[in-house]
Amino acid sequence: MPLVVVAISVLVLLLLMTRLKLNGFAALLLVAVGVALVQGIPVKEIPGVVSDGIGGQIGDTMLTIGLGAMVGRVMGDSGAAQRIASKLLDAFGPRWVQVAMVVTSMLIGVTMFYEVAFIIIVPIAFTLVRVTGAKLLWVGLPMSIALSTMHSFLPPHPGPTAVAATFHASVGLTLFYGLFIAVPVGALIALLWPRLPFIKAMTPAIPTGLVSEREFIDEEMPGLGWSLSVALFPVVLIAGAAVTDMAVSGESPLLHTIAFIGSAPIALLLTLVLAIWAFGPRIGRSMSDVSASCTSAAQAMAMVLLVIGAGGAFKNVLVEGGISDYIKDVTHSWSVSPLVLAWLIAVILRVALGSATVAVVTASGVVLPLLAGSGVSPEMMVLAVSCGSIAFSHVNDPGFWLFKEYFNLSVIQAIKIRTSYTAVLAVLGLGGVLAGQWTITALGL
Repeated sequence: MPLVVVAISVLVLLLLMTRLKLNGFAALLLVAVGVALVQGIPVKEIPGVVSDGIGGQIGDTMLTIGLGAMVGRVMGDSGAAQRIASKLLDAFGPRWVQVAMVVTSMLIGVTMFYEVAFIIIVPIAFTLVRVTGAKLLWVGLPMSIALSTMHSFLPPHPGPTAVAATFHASVGLTLFYGLFIAVPVGALIALLWPRLPFIKAMTPAIPTGLVSEREFIDEEMPGLGWSLSVALFPVVLIAGAAVTDMAVSGESPLLHTIAFIGSAPIALLLTLVLAIWAFGPRIGRSMSDVSASCTSAAQAMAMVLLVIGAGGAFKNVLVEGGISDYIKDVTHSWSVSPLVLAWLIAVILRVALGSATVAVVTASGVVLPLLAGSGVSPEMMVLAVSCGSIAFSHVNDPGFWLFKEYFNLSVIQAIKIRTSYTAVLAVLGLGGVLAGQWTITALGL
């Protein structure tokens, strides 16, 4: 049974990394090859499947993570990250630093990928930890939870947008309804989870090489205007492209140019160029110092990227092994509410494959025939599938490894934190969707 293969592969991976202390990159590759053999993928095709998985994942994330890490380190070494962190503390106070992270993350995360927003905000979180003396998870976890919620629940992120097209739902209306679910649910979990006893007992340190350990005096730091301008520059570019794409249809060189500039890698590349000048020659830092910051960031990210790439190989082996088709066949005849069925299929696929995109696309295809004549809002169907796709993030999800490495956690610690919070977000999200559908029906909308 394919789902048994998934369960056993996860257990073997945990054994390799926890008991045998095997490096995550090597462990993921070994398990990926083993699953490929068990699932009957021809031996001659396995290297290609593994390579495609690594290439696809690294291709999506290397530029984003690499460039984002360089921007963050350049800002950190110049004092710009400390300037922003100091102003956040002045505005919210040390007592409300978590609220500051939630508000910042939700505003930025509405239009930006989880990984992109994470890479942009995390240097500020690290700096707040160093300046305030707070625990890393106390400051960083609310940021990650808020970003996860925005990315998974709402368009214009890829999953919800693709499902909206399948269900012929209004992207704008889906976003409008989704905000009423995502904001309170995300904020609740973001502020609650760091207070749980089993999380408060964890005290990971900031990974070395990702943030400057120097504490600047006020005169040494760049002005707030330049610091915020560089930090928000990619947000403006990416959000502007997303809004343009939703608001304007058609083909024109201008629209293609906006899409090009607003793509995450190009936006971050332009931001890096701006950061190098703004926090280098403009304030009297030599280019060799700025280059050293970039090199340090790249070195610190090497193992993170390898582990994320191996996670992509594991995911691809599961997909190519036909597990998504198996789940689709099994669930097709279930007699359940379309909203609950859409959510449940997305959850099962997410747990089995680790890919939120595969989960939402497959789930939407299964329940699409049920939508006609059901009286269910297509926008609520989109949100049901999207909520399910965040559930139970674990070792077959490349995002899990980004979370683990940046917060310097063991595999078991990352499972306790990330798997639990994504599960609760999915369940509360479904509750919000069912309440939303009841409201729409009662009001006759």
